[in-house]
Amino acid sequence: MTFWQAAALLLWLVLLLRFFPSEVITKLKTDTSYLHLWFSSIVVIALLWTVQAGIEPSLELHLLGITTLVLCHGWRIAWLIGSIAVVFLVAAGKVNVADTGSMALLTVVLPALFSYLIFALSYHYLPRHLFIYIFVAGFANAALTIIFKMSLTAFWLYYQGTYSWNSVYQNYLQLALLIWFAEALLNGMAVTLMSVYRPHWLRTFYDNEYLSPDR
Repeated sequence: MTFWQAAALLLWLVLLLRFFPSEVITKLKTDTSYLHLWFSSIVVIALLWTVQAGIEPSLELHLLGITTLVLCHGWRIAWLIGSIAVVFLVAAGKVNVADTGSMALLTVVLPALFSYLIFALSYHYLPRHLFIYIFVAGFANAALTIIFKMSLTAFWLYYQGTYSWNSVYQNYLQLALLIWFAEALLNGMAVTLMSVYRPHWLRTFYDNEYLSPDR
């Protein structure tokens, strides 16, 4: 494990402990429906990240799903769920133990904050309408988030000295042109279905604001 890998692991654990959503423990004990949503979220995210494709090792590409996770649970619980999924992938041998911290930071922590920021900006500065929520907070947000995540990963691998910048750009960053729409479509469809049929699953969706006839 290199110095930067150890630093990433330590930073991830410190952030996770500092912002641990203690209220979720009580909610899991008292709300059975949320318990099902919680475990389903972990399983879906872990499976989503298991399906990878890439040209070079460590430059694998996969759908993220972080935007839907953040809209459903908020960024702190999304951190916890995503971190549990990372641990499962490490235990399954899909992720190197030394890369646990960096994957958690680059795939969960920073993208979740970025995605929540996009939602917050849309909430405060755009009309609070169902279509704004679906297409901006869901669809466009997911596209920007996966591009952000891939950019972070590219710079991390380059500064680690794992690959040259040309290799990272040719074999990884350019693929953002292919995956952003799939990521946006996946999250946009998930948010659409939940806002219509299971709005109570979306922690960031408010019926009295997004569905108000006055808006």
